[in-house]
Amino acid sequence: MGTILQAENIKKNYFTKPALRGITLSLDSGRILGLVGPNGSGKTTFLKILAGLQKPTGGSFTVNGSPNGYETKKAVSFLPDRNILYSWMKAIDAIDFYADFFPDFDREKALDMLSFMKLEKTEPVKQMSKGMLEKLNLTLAFSRRASLFLLDEPLGGIDPVAREQIVSTIIKTWNENAAIIISTHLVSDVEQVFNDVAFLDSGELILMKDAEALRSERGKSITQIYLDIFGNR
Repeated sequence: MGTILQAENIKKNYFTKPALRGITLSLDSGRILGLVGPNGSGKTTFLKILAGLQKPTGGSFTVNGSPNGYETKKAVSFLPDRNILYSWMKAIDAIDFYADFFPDFDREKALDMLSFMKLEKTEPVKQMSKGMLEKLNLTLAFSRRASLFLLDEPLGGIDPVAREQIVSTIIKTWNENAAIIISTHLVSDVEQVFNDVAFLDSGELILMKDAEALRSERGKSITQIYLDIFGNR
């Protein structure tokens, strides 16, 4: 087991407003990290920096030992919190698009996941529900041979059946040579897949620990701990 991600004192300011206040953490291969906190806590900003979509104001990170740059972008697969596919596409068009764009894209795996998700290849994006779009985008993200998968609010605004399928997909595609970060404020729906959990509050990392050790130490679920920390807001 090796270190996939090493982040050191990551900071991000928007003009004079701090969004991240020095995030330091590491994540090993074969681990799933739950990045939890209320809206506005800095989760999306942190993931976008790791994906190479934003530049940090300060600090640094490595993926597989490589510093932020071309090599880290190749090793990271990012699922944003909103659909980025063109409305004219069908599901198979989206697969073809990703296959053309990413050299590490596994088309056969994508088709297999599409079937597992019960999505039709000819289904138009413009006719898909939010849950269907989420499943298609998750299929695309997980069909890359990446080392670090970043999922930003993959369960937001979708029905419980779709949530269950998405959680099952995360478990099904788990790879001991890769690591996953799942950003969410819907902790109860996905906490069972966390190996580690990190709590963000106003851009600060206030707690990070092995999920099972934290449950044992506090005698509570991750959801209950989340409510203890953020419940009065």
